[in-house]
Parts: sequence; C-alpha cells; structure tokens
Amino acid sequence: MSPARYTRIAVLLHWGIAALLFAQIAFGWFLTTLPRGAAARGFYVNLHKSTGLTLGLLIVIRLLWRLAHSPPPLPQSLPGWERAAARSSHVALYLAMLVMPLSGYLASNFSKYGVKLFNAVTLAPWGPDDHRLYAAFNTLHVVMAYAFAALIVIHVLAALRHILRRNGILQRMGWG
Repeated sequence: MSPARYTRIAVLLHWGIAALLFAQIAFGWFLTTLPRGAAARGFYVNLHKSTGLTLGLLIVIRLLWRLAHSPPPLPQSLPGWERAAARSSHVALYLAMLVMPLSGYLASNFSKYGVKLFNAVTLAPWGPDDHRLYAAFNTLHVVMAYAFAALIVIHVLAALRHILRRNGILQRMGWG
C-alpha cells in the first residue's frame, strides 16, 4: 500500500520555497562579507530585503494552503515520540519561516533606509530611525537565521533517516 501523499500544490510550495530559502540564507551570509560602506552593499542588501519579502509572501501562501489542506496522516508504524518530533519540528520550521522575513522587514522600518523593492520602488520606512529597535529586530533576524539553519539540518537529517529506514515517509512529499 502506498502512503498518503501531500497535494501537488503542497509539494510544489515545499520544494520551491525550500530552494528559495537555501538561496536566501546563502545570500544573507554573503552579505556579511561585504563591508559597511562598500559601493555595492546597498544594492545587495535591498535585493536581499526584496527577495525576503517575496519569500515571506510565498510562505504565508504556503501556510494558508497547509491550514486549508490537512497533511496526510503519518503511518501508524511510527512511534509516538517520532510523531511528536515531526509535529514539533514542523511548527518550529513554520515559525522560523514567518519570523525571518518579518524581523528583517521590521528592522528595515526602524532604520533611515527602509526597503528599496528590487532596487526600483522605495518603500519608505514607517517607523522612526531608532537604532535600538533596529538592533533588536536585526539581532532577532540574525539569531533566527542560525536557529533556522539548525532546524533545516535537523529536517534534512530526519529525511535521510527515513530514506535509510525505507519507510515511505519521503514519498509523501515527492514528485512521483
């Protein structure tokens, strides 16, 4: 008997957003190599902000899709601790996916720069140029980047575990 599967839309959103998130995290870490005041830094920072906002919108769409479409049930053969770990890790991943773009956007709105959407359309900051608030939201953004990366590693390791156990869990999110 083949396992119940996620919808095609859920599979597309999962893998598409996963690829974009990997690229965005790598892009964010690339930004840490650009010195403040470098000529191209503003261009790249605004591109990162723009892709982050776009990803945030896609993540909200994914979350709404997920709330409207129940995931397939986990196999009864999975132990209770594994079911609880799967639920907890998925909640943590969704929270991280929401906090990352939100904290970056909020940080941007408490700086004099705001967001220049795809380096073309200026979204003026709606908050005051407040270094404390900027630092708080930016710190949250950076800390969440590391926490999110750790959650992704755990998620990938769990997927590898399911591959090695050949229990069919990954078929639920596959293209077949």
